[in-house]
Amino acid sequence: IAALVVAVVALMVLPLLTMLIDALLGLNITLSVVLLMVTMYIPSATSLSAFPSLLLFTTLLRLSLNIASTKSILLHADAGHIIESFGKLVVGGNLVVGLVVFLIITTV
Repeated sequence: IAALVVAVVALMVLPLLTMLIDALLGLNITLSVVLLMVTMYIPSATSLSAFPSLLLFTTLLRLSLNIASTKSILLHADAGHIIESFGKLVVGGNLVVGLVVFLIITTV
């Protein structure tokens, strides 16, 4: 488990291929959905005693992927397929809608 944490922290420092970032983002989304489903279907809160540790690990993974994808965008101007597809889904290819969404996110 400690090796996984070190590997996740290394994601922040080491340059990653766009294909690897896409795979890790897909894994992160899958882990998030699985964790949500598990927490919704457990009978009591004591059944999932490892929840704080899992939440901390997934948050660290998400932060590392955020930093790695930001580095990839700024250094190589390549966001990867998952980020590009999500951006097209949210904005719809319209610059005005993108600016409005950006202003809303900035004010919140």
